[in-house]
Amino acid sequence: MPKDMLTKIGSWAFLIGILIALIIGFYEASTIENGENFFATDTGGAVAWVLAIIGVIIGLLAVLGKGTITAKEIPGFLMAGIALVVMGGVFAGSSSFAFIDPWIGSILAGVSMSLSIFVAPAVGILAIKAIWDIGKD
Repeated sequence: MPKDMLTKIGSWAFLIGILIALIIGFYEASTIENGENFFATDTGGAVAWVLAIIGVIIGLLAVLGKGTITAKEIPGFLMAGIALVVMGGVFAGSSSFAFIDPWIGSILAGVSMSLSIFVAPAVGILAIKAIWDIGKD
């Protein structure tokens, strides 16, 4: 495939992944309000796999230098991605955020959880690349 085609695939994968993660995050917020967890269902598990696979595609394209994340942007992406994954873990692992107006706490938990599922594979792949680049010198 030509580089332009892979770049377009990377751009579209990133955009589609973000949109799916946001939509599912808001849906997850509504299920949290009802005392349920969408990602614990079969459908939610399938959606999580789709988000993770899109994240892997984005990470692999970035490692190959053909994705939307350039070599100059990798450190910033890693930092933001780690912050997002930590935030997702904090909100998903604690119900103590219910004191933040019920909807706001649920929205923060749902959106951060779904974005974390999407971004974590790309962060992992790019972190391995960064470690490799540092170690090979």
